[in-house]
Amino acid sequence: MRALVIADGRATVRDDVALPVAAAGEVRVAVRAAGICATDLALRRGYLGFAGVPGHEFVGVALDGPLAGQRVVGEINASCGRCERCRSGLARHCATRSVLGILGRSGAFAEQLVLPATNLHPLPPEVSDDAALFTEPLAAAFAIAEQVDLTAVPEALVVGDGRLGLLCVHALALHGVAVLVAGRHPERAALLPAGALHLGEPLLDATTPFAFAAHQRFPLVVEASGRADAVAHALGRVAPRGTLILKTTTEAPSTLPLAALVVDEITLQGSRCGDFAPALSALAEGFLDPRPLIVARYPLAQADRALDHAARPGTLKVVIDVAPDLRAAPERSA
Repeated sequence: MRALVIADGRATVRDDVALPVAAAGEVRVAVRAAGICATDLALRRGYLGFAGVPGHEFVGVALDGPLAGQRVVGEINASCGRCERCRSGLARHCATRSVLGILGRSGAFAEQLVLPATNLHPLPPEVSDDAALFTEPLAAAFAIAEQVDLTAVPEALVVGDGRLGLLCVHALALHGVAVLVAGRHPERAALLPAGALHLGEPLLDATTPFAFAAHQRFPLVVEASGRADAVAHALGRVAPRGTLILKTTTEAPSTLPLAALVVDEITLQGSRCGDFAPALSALAEGFLDPRPLIVARYPLAQADRALDHAARPGTLKVVIDVAPDLRAAPERSA
C-alpha cells in the first residue's frame, strides 16, 4: 500500500509498504483523510526515535468488524485491557499500550490502518469528514474538563493560538469559562468563540506588554504553544493554588522555577488524550465548527510536501486526502 514513512529523520512516500495485519479483536480501516499535528512534525525531527508510518488524526471506513462499511474515527491508545491500569480506568496509560502512529502501531498517513474494535466510534451523519478530523485533538482539549473542576474556574489564560490552543479555547468556553488568549496571531481572534479575547501578544515574558494588568494571574493557565521556553513564563501567570495545564509535547527540555510551585502551591498538570464522546457530541450538535482551521490539503502522494507545509511557522491544519472518494466498504460476512 501507499504510505508516508519516516526513517532517519526523512519522510518519504512509498508504494511498497506492507498492509497492517489485524490481530484478534482488531479492525482494518480504509483511511479517507488524515490531519497533521505538531506531534507528527516532532516525530520527523526525531522525537521518541520514531521510525515508521505516523499520523493519528483520521477519518476512515471500517472494512470489517461490528462497524463494517461505516465512517469511523478512532481513539489512538490501544491498551491490553487486562492490566491493573486498564482495570482501574487508566487504559490510556496501559504500560504495554501501542499508540497509533506514535508508539508501536503504524499510523494514519497510509491507505489502511488497524485499531481494536473498541477504539472505533461511528460518525454521526451530520459530522463531515473535515470536521471529524478534529475529533482527536478536540477530545484532547476536552480532557482539561476531566482533570480540572471548571465550575470553579471563572477565567483562564490559554498560551498559544495554534491548532490545539484554539480548540482548548473552544472547549473551555463551552464549559462557561471566560478565556483570554496569548498568541502570535491576533488575526485569529476571528476563530475564537464569542466572549473569548485575543490579547494580540505572543509569549509571556518580562519584555512583553500585556492588555491586562501586569500583576494579573489566573486560576487556570493552559500552555499550548508547544514551546519549551514558554512554560516558565506561563507558570508566572498562575494564581496561588491555581493550575498550570501542559497540553503540548516537545522534544526540547524545559526549565521551571520550582520554588514558585512550592511557594504559591501551584498544581502542574500534564494533559494528553481525552474521551471521544464529548468531542463527537460537540461536533454533531454544532457547538463549534473547526473546519475554518484547515488551510491546505494534499493527496497522499504528496504527503511529504504536506508535512513541509504544516511545519511552516503560523500554519494551522494541513490535511492529507488519502482516499476522499471512498464511499463504502465490503459488507460483513455472515
